[in-house]
Amino acid sequence: MKKIADSGKKISMLVTEQTGTFTKKATGRITFICKDGDKIEEAIQKTIDTGEGQTLIMDAEGFNEEYESVSKFEYTWSVKIKA
Repeated sequence: MKKIADSGKKISMLVTEQTGTFTKKATGRITFICKDGDKIEEAIQKTIDTGEGQTLIMDAEGFNEEYESVSKFEYTWSVKIKA
């Protein structure tokens, strides 16, 4: 969302698909980490430059308090300039 705000353009962003797996019972505080910020920045710039919608996949992983992986999620996003 910050990347969209920083662009100064009216851009819509929508999750079109989501899948996930759980690898261990999630107990206590779970922290989710996504390292795909560069992908969204690139998609936003491309939609600004071309005026065409973009689709991208971003991953997030959940970790428990011992930093053990407990889940993995994949999100498909659609990004486009608002009319």
